[in-house]
Amino acid sequence: MPERLAETLMDLWTPLIILWITLPSCVYTAPMNQAHVLTTGSPLELSRQSEDMRILSRSKRGWVWNQMFVLEEFSGTEPILVGRLHTDLDPGSKKIKYILSGDGAGTIFQINDITGDIHAIKRLDREEKAEYTLTAQAVDFETNKPLEPPSEFIIKVQDINDNAPEFLNGPYHATVPEMSILGTSVTNVTATDADDPVYGNSAKLVYSILEGQPYFSIEPETAIIKTALPNMDREAKEEYLVVIQAKDMGGHSGGLSGTTTLTVTLTDVNDNPPKFAQSLYHFSVPEDVVLGTAIGRVKANDQDIGENAQSSYDIIDGDGTALFEITSDAQAQDGVIRLRKPLDFETKKSYTLKVEAANIHIDPRFSSRGPFKDTATVKIVVEDADEPPVFSSPTYLLEVHENAALNSVIGQVTARDPDITSSPIRFSIDRHTDLERQFNINADDGKITLATPLDRELSVWHNITIIATEIRNHSQISRVPVAIKVLDVNDNAPEFASEYEGFLCENGKPGQVIQTVSAMDKDDPKNGHFFLYSLLPEMVNNPNFTIKKNEDNSLSILAKHNGFNRQKQEVYLLPIVISDSGNPPLSSTSTLTIRVCGCSNDGVVQSCNVEAYVLPIGLSMGALIAILACIILLLVIVVLFVTLRRHKNEPLIIKDDEDLRENIIRYDDEGGGEEDTEAFDIATLQNPDGINGFLPRWGLPTQRWEERNAIQTGCV
Repeated sequence: MPERLAETLMDLWTPLIILWITLPSCVYTAPMNQAHVLTTGSPLELSRQSEDMRILSRSKRGWVWNQMFVLEEFSGTEPILVGRLHTDLDPGSKKIKYILSGDGAGTIFQINDITGDIHAIKRLDREEKAEYTLTAQAVDFETNKPLEPPSEFIIKVQDINDNAPEFLNGPYHATVPEMSILGTSVTNVTATDADDPVYGNSAKLVYSILEGQPYFSIEPETAIIKTALPNMDREAKEEYLVVIQAKDMGGHSGGLSGTTTLTVTLTDVNDNPPKFAQSLYHFSVPEDVVLGTAIGRVKANDQDIGENAQSSYDIIDGDGTALFEITSDAQAQDGVIRLRKPLDFETKKSYTLKVEAANIHIDPRFSSRGPFKDTATVKIVVEDADEPPVFSSPTYLLEVHENAALNSVIGQVTARDPDITSSPIRFSIDRHTDLERQFNINADDGKITLATPLDRELSVWHNITIIATEIRNHSQISRVPVAIKVLDVNDNAPEFASEYEGFLCENGKPGQVIQTVSAMDKDDPKNGHFFLYSLLPEMVNNPNFTIKKNEDNSLSILAKHNGFNRQKQEVYLLPIVISDSGNPPLSSTSTLTIRVCGCSNDGVVQSCNVEAYVLPIGLSMGALIAILACIILLLVIVVLFVTLRRHKNEPLIIKDDEDLRENIIRYDDEGGGEEDTEAFDIATLQNPDGINGFLPRWGLPTQRWEERNAIQTGCV
């Protein structure tokens, strides 16, 4: 340490001596009568400066130097002399006092007020504060009056190499692709030195690698780190630790240094193809496995990582390409073999597949190494399983006429056991699909027979399910749907499509269409319906009406003459025979009711008689309306009567404070017999009008009493 301090002091004082020699070129002329001289340096230099100042003082010229220097980190026991403050107004009589103010005055820097010597009394650190601005002034010692204006100057702290370089952002991490060429840039690092970069070489840094060779190199001045070996392989070594040094003083001896670490990771590139772990894979699968089930997995290993290791799997050859498929599992990076179509042990017992694994992301830089793919052989053995019966058809469609005889055979279903050791089959009907038990099946041969009569007009289709069960293993069952269509036979006669009623105007004309009717048939002939219309044989020569067949399979009824009179006959009944075209044909007779009505001149019906000419059942519409009107009228009368009775002044009941005994007539006659009874009617006590005083007198004949009572009540 003393040797380093000596070198530092030597480096410091040498430029100061040169500066002192060349000082005359850095002066300016002060006023003739006053000047400050700021001196700095060693005591010898200060003595020479004092001598020169005396010479300059005699010539009325002064040196003014506004900057002083003090060495940082000075560790002496005595205060270090920074410089001397002097004015040419000082004749040496010690009547001038020097005053120092500004940064650090009195605490860091102290001035001898007589001699003007400035000392640093504390150890200074340039990195903490590089310069101090102070103000010097000369005043009269006795009066403290200023002898000249104050003068400002700067004390700079002289740097020494007391700070080592530091990597503030370390440790560092960087990546570089594997297989990179020589000199590929990895990253750069930066160190800082707190020393003065403009003075000396204290902050001049040089970089070097202490550890990490021969894989990496560093530029001494820029600290750019590069690869020093080509084609480094991540699969061989993925991570490297590099120790970097920064040294000041331009790297010369005696300089300070700092170190940091850099971790370099090689990133993966796709430079390796996939490789199957084995060339042959064996799998076995039951023949009854569900479609889509995973049968087995194959895996091709890839030394790369991430997307560079992703491979797609395909079946490129083999005798099972139509039955199997392979998919890629992105998570496990393997291929999953699945079943696409059903297997049959009795048909084929084994399959051979050739599968391929190929990288998805190819790096063209390494395509010359060969194809980035690999192949393997997969053998799949089919195992026998106890399979359920197999029907000869997945569905059955049967037809039967609705007039088929009971126990007649409708159709037959067949099934077999596909296993080598074939088992007999028994058939049955799922009764949940045949709740009415309309069909039976022979358990041995599967023939379906009719159990109950059919009616197509009630149900055209019957859907049942047939069950086939192995006799040796009742758990092995199969089901098949059977649709039974009921075929039509002509078993329903045609009839009117609705209840028709015709209206004939009294002033109608001959040939006028009274009503058009159509027929319907519940049967469903193949060629559609075709109806024949006719009148009853005894009404063929009907004098009033005739019929006409229309092209749309309907019938029109026409009037033969005019002059119909509803007073003479109000209703006519016209029976019509309707026949279908079935084999054999069926027919029925429907009766059309024709009413004679009064019409306007343009043929609009205005009124018809409410009474029907023939009422085979119930009442006519007119009669019902008349009865309803009478009921409504009667209800209105009852309501009015009750309302009027409530508005009378006298109540309809006997008041509680009246004594009925006042209305009883006492008499002592005896033996009157009927005469006594007629003389007084006990029912009068219950007559409300009796309350109003209209009571019969004794001996008044009953007839006269009734007449009087009627007059009073307003009934006569």
